[in-house]
Amino acid sequence: MITNSKYLKRTVTAFSAILVLQSPVFADDAELEALFEGLRGEDPSAAAQIEGRIFDIWSQSGSASIDLLLDRGRTALAEDDTQQAIEHLTALIDHAPEFAEGYNARATAFFQNGQFGLALADIQKALALNPRHFGAMSGLALILEEVGHPDDALAAWREVQALHPHREGLKEAVARLERQVEGADI
Repeated sequence: MITNSKYLKRTVTAFSAILVLQSPVFADDAELEALFEGLRGEDPSAAAQIEGRIFDIWSQSGSASIDLLLDRGRTALAEDDTQQAIEHLTALIDHAPEFAEGYNARATAFFQNGQFGLALADIQKALALNPRHFGAMSGLALILEEVGHPDDALAAWREVQALHPHREGLKEAVARLERQVEGADI
């Protein structure tokens, strides 16, 4: 029996580090860092592919059941069945409340259903769980612009710009809001 608590503590720490280094979550974190670096790179043509890979990683819950609910929710959204999407995504969130992509997807469903307050609440939760979620930030910017807060919408788009400067529609949204907020040059 090991009685030296320092030795035991070091052994447990070393074993934990080995597990973390071998875990897919760590690999995803390292890959995400590289992907975010790629988004900020000079090649806008690669941005869509990089963005897709980031969303693939963010969409992996680690549970086949949760992934199925996410897929069903997204399918319902694609079929314009927002109520069914909300039901699937609510079930997902009930079972995986720490899965940011569930909140982001449900925020999209609420937005499409015209329920901006509920969409904002889900965006807030998605961003609390994943502060670099440029999709949720983009949704926030769209809602803020829609409800008449162009200053805040512009600030949200600039946050997206810092993470993903080549995001589709970003330059146009920033330019439009800059003209509205800051005025046009005479």
